[in-house]
This record gives sequence, C-alpha cells and structure tokens, in this order.
Amino acid sequence: MANAGLQLLGFILAFLGWIGAIVSTALPQWKIYSYAGDNIVTAQAIYEGLWMSCVSQSTGQIQCKVFDSLLNLNSTLQATRALMVIGILLGLLAICVATVGMKCMKCMEDDEVQKMRMAVIGGVIFLIAGLALLVATAWYGNRIVQEFYDPMTPVNARKTTSYPTPRPYPKPAPSSGKDYV
Repeated sequence: MANAGLQLLGFILAFLGWIGAIVSTALPQWKIYSYAGDNIVTAQAIYEGLWMSCVSQSTGQIQCKVFDSLLNLNSTLQATRALMVIGILLGLLAICVATVGMKCMKCMEDDEVQKMRMAVIGGVIFLIAGLALLVATAWYGNRIVQEFYDPMTPVNARKTTSYPTPRPYPKPAPSSGKDYV
C-alpha cells in the first residue's frame, strides 16, 4: 500500500504544479517595473504578462490592456506563450493517462503490466510538460535580464539600489624614507 500512497502523492504534487502553471500563465506579473518620476504622486507600477499589460498608479487605480495583435509581439513572448500552452495541454494529457494507470483506480485492473505502463507513460508526459514550462519561464526571464542590462533601456525603468557611493581611500603622502625605524 505504501507504493500506492507514493503514487498518489506524486500525482497530487504533479496536479498542483499543473494548476500553478495555469495560474502563472494567466497572471500579468511576469515583468514588473516602476516609474516614480519627480513626484511620488505620479508613481506608476507597470506589470506585463503573456496576455496583457497592466498599469497601477499610486492613487490605487489599475488599468489593464490585453495585447491586441499576435503579430505585434516579439518572438520571445510568442514562443513563451506557445511553450506554456503546450505544457498545460501536455499536463492535461498526463493527468488523464496517469489517472488510468494509478493503483487506486479500477480501470485496467485485470492487466497489471499495462496499468503500470500507463502510470509510467503519464509520469513521463508530466516530466515533458514540466520541461516545456521550465524552458518557457527561463527563456522569458533571460529576456528580462537582457533588457535590464541593455544600455538603450531607460534608467527610469530599472530598479536601482540605494547603496552609498563608494569613496576612494585617501592617497598616502609620499615618504622621504626617513619614516622607517
């Protein structure tokens, strides 16, 4: 029974990961940057996701706009969208296949070898779906980092740290050689 319990635990964790993938694909917080300007009253936080862009103002007002055209988007965003949707669809397929192969289900109960193969195939599909989701998020994150370090990106769109500026050490006065003991 411990093997069936581990199988059920693995299925529940994979299912929760699939739900997390759906939620993260839909949310607009993939890229966040802020602009304060000269006045704190005009501060804005800009959120960009795979499907929409939102602006949150310091007054509490939030406005979201869905991306109009697929052709107007850059290739990284299009590829990330495609990989996320493929990962979610593969996750749905994996849920169906793995459910049939689980030991706690009555389907294919008479053929244990086929049932075990279905469980393994479902697990492999879960792994492929997870790999597609991982590649999509890493690719999009890489693009954000490249844009951050791009010299053409406005400084206002970057979050800078407020560390004090480093002060150089004072230069020692040249010695005349008589200072030695």
